[in-house]
Amino acid sequence: MPETEKHDPPRPSRVRAVVVSWNGAHLLPDCLDSLLAQTVASELEIVVVDNASKDGTAALLAERYPGVIVVPSERNLGFAGGADLGAAGFTGEAVALLNNDATFAPETIEEMLAVLEAPGNERVGAVTAKILLAGAFRLERAVSAGAAPRGSFRRDDGWLVPAGAGAPGSAGSAGALRIVNSTGNVVTRRGAGTDRDWLRTEGDESHDTDVFGFCGGAALLRQAALDDVGGFDRELFLYYEDTDLSWRLRAGGWTVRYCEAAVARHLHAASSDAASPLFRYYNTRNSLTVFARHAPGRVAVGSFCRQAAGWVLAELRRAEPRDVTRARLRGLLAFVRRLPLTLRERARWRAAVTPRAEVGRLLT
Repeated sequence: MPETEKHDPPRPSRVRAVVVSWNGAHLLPDCLDSLLAQTVASELEIVVVDNASKDGTAALLAERYPGVIVVPSERNLGFAGGADLGAAGFTGEAVALLNNDATFAPETIEEMLAVLEAPGNERVGAVTAKILLAGAFRLERAVSAGAAPRGSFRRDDGWLVPAGAGAPGSAGSAGALRIVNSTGNVVTRRGAGTDRDWLRTEGDESHDTDVFGFCGGAALLRQAALDDVGGFDRELFLYYEDTDLSWRLRAGGWTVRYCEAAVARHLHAASSDAASPLFRYYNTRNSLTVFARHAPGRVAVGSFCRQAAGWVLAELRRAEPRDVTRARLRGLLAFVRRLPLTLRERARWRAAVTPRAEVGRLLT
């Protein structure tokens, strides 16, 4: 009887790109096409976590992207749960994250891999990309809030207005501005997490490669670091999940680097509404939980006082929709109910490789 031929098990891909999508069929083609066009596409596997979409996402992926691995979820797990599900079981070198409303420039993953593999960077746990707002903008100093076109952003020196095709200051003209969304995440001593360089004009942004945390919308995570500190906390669902993981990486002795040569473009809030009750609830609850877990005590208490004061002022001024103000209160109450568990999680810092006080010095 002939001897059975033996085959070695297939080697894992070098990088797994994870895209989390909920009812984002209209966004996925641009996102996935940018991943398929990566210079390291031959070393890349692409996973889309379909968060129980009802918009034909499954059919789109089956028809147009048969090579993409689809991980369906029976319910919406949010970004945190979806990213954790998409990364589960991977044994390659790194996991790339890309929002479904964002795209990578062709060399982005290659550039981030180069940072991970550079001599001396063995303890770099995450690389965060330069994220630009999609499209071009022009600065208008005399626009009122009510007259600002859809897709505009308020800045201290005026309004950033989309530069439409053929308009003065449109893409390619002398007046067009490229605007930064993020060069990584920073954490303030007032108790807030934010994108570094938010709304700065490209060219005026930070160039420091050391940044507190990565932005989950466009980043590369070293698999060994995830194995060490764990992945995303599914309970956070949406918002602050990348700040939480960045803090755990720092506690574990890992660092985070910004790679200016790795560029992503982001349709800001195309997949979520930053003015919605959903945003306000999760942003309030999660920011307080993450700060109570990780921040120096004074910062954590200050964060709660600031959020509570924000709810009181919103009640008094009635300057926002009532459902948004109620969402603030629900977020505060959810944090308070969870506080005993959060304090037990905070105690884990006693075993941290890097003390809390040392990480706290990175706060801005």
